Amino acid sequence: MRLLHTMLRVGDLDKSIAFYTEVLGMKLLRRKDYPEGKFTLAFVGYGEEKNTSVIELTHNWDTNKYDLGNGYGHIALEVEDVYNACETIRANGGKITREPGPMMHGTSILAFVEDPDGYKIELLSPDRND
Repeated sequence: MRLLHTMLRVGDLDKSIAFYTEVLGMKLLRRKDYPEGKFTLAFVGYGEEKNTSVIELTHNWDTNKYDLGNGYGHIALEVEDVYNACETIRANGGKITREPGPMMHGTSILAFVEDPDGYKIELLSPDRND
């Protein structure tokens, strides 16, 4: 078994694809409209689906906003340098919600960014210890 993807419902698919590809550097792997179901699926990631886990962005055509609730936590991405990644994300219009620095009660360097729908994404350095 292996983890295939995480699915997120998004209100504006083009805006979300732009965030994940232009701000976070992922690739749009595939996109397909389902007119009878009135939805579109787009898959983004850092590598091909046959080798890596990816994110499925689901856009229901009649819904432009979702209540995230309190059950969702975050997606974590490993980045070479959290500080530089935040500078790049900010320069590309991304929203940093927790500036880079050590984890509370720990030593791992991390930061949080937010996608256009409010989903949290944690950035972690590879040398994390916590």
